[in-house]
Amino acid sequence: MAVHSAVFLFGLTALFSKLIQLTALEITLLRSVFAVLTLWLVMRYQGLPVRLNSRRDYYIALLLGILLAVHWVTYFHAMQVASVAVGVIALFTFPVITVFLEPLFHGGRPHLSDIISALAVLFGIYLLVPSFSLGDQTTQGVLWGVFSALLFALRNIIQGRYFSRYPARQSLLYQIAITFLLLLPFGAQTIPQVSHVQWGQLLLLGVVFTALPHTLFAFSLRYFKAKTTSLIACLQVVYATLFAALILGEWPSVATMVGGLIVVAGAMFETYSMGRRV
Repeated sequence: MAVHSAVFLFGLTALFSKLIQLTALEITLLRSVFAVLTLWLVMRYQGLPVRLNSRRDYYIALLLGILLAVHWVTYFHAMQVASVAVGVIALFTFPVITVFLEPLFHGGRPHLSDIISALAVLFGIYLLVPSFSLGDQTTQGVLWGVFSALLFALRNIIQGRYFSRYPARQSLLYQIAITFLLLLPFGAQTIPQVSHVQWGQLLLLGVVFTALPHTLFAFSLRYFKAKTTSLIACLQVVYATLFAALILGEWPSVATMVGGLIVVAGAMFETYSMGRRV
């Protein structure tokens, strides 16, 4: 229930990129306020420690926070310039990207099956792009989405290698706090102009669709392997695309659906393969 609820909420999170009439940077900045306050209150209530163990860990938290901030901004921007379906599908190239980044940290080299999977995912991305012109909004969305996936993969690898001894909530607390501090100089001037309706949307996004699903997802890892939860997470593409069509009227084209199926299949294959090798 926890992992499926988390993935369902993650899928609905994508809709806020279109529902809130603010830029991706402004949405990320203001959602961080409510998310970090919620996580801090939960940790205080549960008596969990907030401080990190060493100065080195604070530097790692800073790096993770920067990666998370730019990942969130580029992910929402991808959906704003293109569509929710295109942005989410492009993001789920991250398992394949992870396979090719991990050797930089852990050594080794990708398997032949990984290369085949990567080529298949590239073909799926190719189907998403209507033209190879940077002036095309869908092309821009794909590029921003894949860049966001690169940052997300890098953040996950670094967190797993250097920060895994901390509880997920403690790690996320620092990363979201750094996200807020990093983006504040660029979006502070927008705060007085935010309407009451937008504050309500941002409160909902920060608490119900950010802090809650991350907490549920972390809770599920106590009972399932990371491979299992990651495979279930692929349903996020289905949820986001379906509700974007029903609520926003963004019905995906046939090429988008075929490309999405190929990308998600590649993501599921790599997730499963990585789980078997661990």
